[in-house]
Amino acid sequence: MNKEKIAIIGLGYVGLPLARLFATKYSVVGFDINEKRISELQQGKDLTLEIEDDVLKAVLKDNANSNIGLYCSSNIDDIKDCNYYVVTVPTPIDKNNRPDLTPLYKSSETVGKVLKKGDIVIYESTVYPGVTEDECVPILEKISGLKFNSDFFAGYSPERINPGDKEHTVDKILKVTAGSTPEIGEKVNNLYASVITAGTHLAPTIKVAEAAKVIENSQRDINIAFVNELAKIFNLMDIDTHSVLEAAGTKWNFLPFKPGLVGGHCIGVDPYYLAQKAQEVGYHPEIILAGRRVNDSMGQYVASEVVKMMLKNDIKVNGAKLLMLGITFKENCPDVRNTKIVDVIKHLKEYGLEVTIYDPWVNSEEVKHEYNLEASNSIPKDTFDTIILGVSHDEFLNMNFDDLLADNGLIYDVKGIIKENVSGRL
Repeated sequence: MNKEKIAIIGLGYVGLPLARLFATKYSVVGFDINEKRISELQQGKDLTLEIEDDVLKAVLKDNANSNIGLYCSSNIDDIKDCNYYVVTVPTPIDKNNRPDLTPLYKSSETVGKVLKKGDIVIYESTVYPGVTEDECVPILEKISGLKFNSDFFAGYSPERINPGDKEHTVDKILKVTAGSTPEIGEKVNNLYASVITAGTHLAPTIKVAEAAKVIENSQRDINIAFVNELAKIFNLMDIDTHSVLEAAGTKWNFLPFKPGLVGGHCIGVDPYYLAQKAQEVGYHPEIILAGRRVNDSMGQYVASEVVKMMLKNDIKVNGAKLLMLGITFKENCPDVRNTKIVDVIKHLKEYGLEVTIYDPWVNSEEVKHEYNLEASNSIPKDTFDTIILGVSHDEFLNMNFDDLLADNGLIYDVKGIIKENVSGRL
């Protein structure tokens, strides 16, 4: 029997898949302050759809003291005898695009209350370099009364979860690891290596691992911003951007990025974490922030392009009916965090359009709570002047749009996946 007992702090898109994976070899307690979420998980139901019900039920156990398996709890007493604490809480940005470390601070306080000598606290949340040791560790020391790197230790292993992706699951993505001392680094690396089939990479320091994670998504953000800018240029020249990218992609080293809305909890957020730290140390990151400006402007751009199309087609804009297909931040996934579809909707409404949202993947109550928007899981029975394909859910790929469109109706394809009868696309 493994002597390691692991607590996973935060059971969202990152924490639950990791907890499930560790539970195949270790005794794991999944901790979350959301009691409704805990109740659902203990019944074997994951509403994020990251883990199939039968797979989750296969590792669930009845109490925190059982051997191998997963027990989900909102009771701090259930994680007192763990010796590894893995923090997987979200790290969002505020309305001014500044890092909001509140969830990280609060989870560190929680761990600090149960921390014991010899314990290791591993952070997976995306942060700028220095957060683990400069921000989180002092909280752990203060709450626990223990001394860092003497009584307890820290590690960092940035999450690489891709929500909705059933191929690149947590065990199949190579994991970067790091520890607060070389010895702890080896321990952390060995722990992950015992369940990650894709392998691990032990970074020399926690700051290196933190930096590696934050530049992964910053690089993608900048590349997508470049292609978004190309789309704006080629649209003015009446050239199909996707055809250009297809032609350029015949070269062996051309990177296959496509234009689109950049939302979600990673690519649209992480660059701001790096930019914040860069400015703190006296450097203004021009390329990173330029990429963010381009990508954050795409919602307004899509809305304005749709309105131009409608005017050219003699469709009265004010009061026109528009169907938005999809509101999640990516395809085949219920995640609506930081979705940029809401930016498109906001600007369309400013033009006076009546917007109906259809998305078979979302929780309508969550959409209402987060954005004060009504989203339906059922195909509307109305007809519309314009349809925007905002998210490429599988359900949309073979839809018959004829029954939903008015006689001179238009289709705008944000994702560039419709081959025929499309009126416009990015």
